[in-house]
Amino acid sequence: MLLRLAYLGVTNTFAMLRLLPMGDRDKDLEILALRHQLSVLERQLGKAKVRFSPSDRVFLAALLHRLPLDVLRRLRLLVQPDTVLRWHRDLVAHRHAAASRPQRPGRPRTVQSIRVLILRLARENPSWGYRRIHGELMVLGVKVAASTVWEILRDAGIDPSPELQLPSAASGHRECPPAVSIAHADH
Repeated sequence: MLLRLAYLGVTNTFAMLRLLPMGDRDKDLEILALRHQLSVLERQLGKAKVRFSPSDRVFLAALLHRLPLDVLRRLRLLVQPDTVLRWHRDLVAHRHAAASRPQRPGRPRTVQSIRVLILRLARENPSWGYRRIHGELMVLGVKVAASTVWEILRDAGIDPSPELQLPSAASGHRECPPAVSIAHADH
């Protein structure tokens, strides 16, 4: 499309340069001939619509958008003046959308200071899992998702959910058989 647009620009520039030495009478005759050709083309098309390529749309929109609407309505065009203005709006919207598109697609990275804080909390408290770290960050007022904490820990090579380490006294109770009900009475 870009090559086609450049081609249209160059050919139309040469067409304008060809008009410079022409007198007003010659220009008026050429305009009348072009208008007649347009009416013949419209007659041959009937109800069918002319299909413009994207580069043709860009060129016509750039050429005609500065004209006042009443002047634009008096021109003999293959499309409605509102269509030309819509093409220009689309062109401008596309240009601004492309300019405001972020350089990196996707979600922005977590701020480095938050990453450092998460890793520090994990190293200083090895028994904490990602949910506990997430909870501590929320208490501190740091807004970050629990899944983000999990990913940061995993990327750093730290287990996001370490096994719970019980104290030695508790581990002895874990090996005991289940407690027998004291409420059992012999009558």
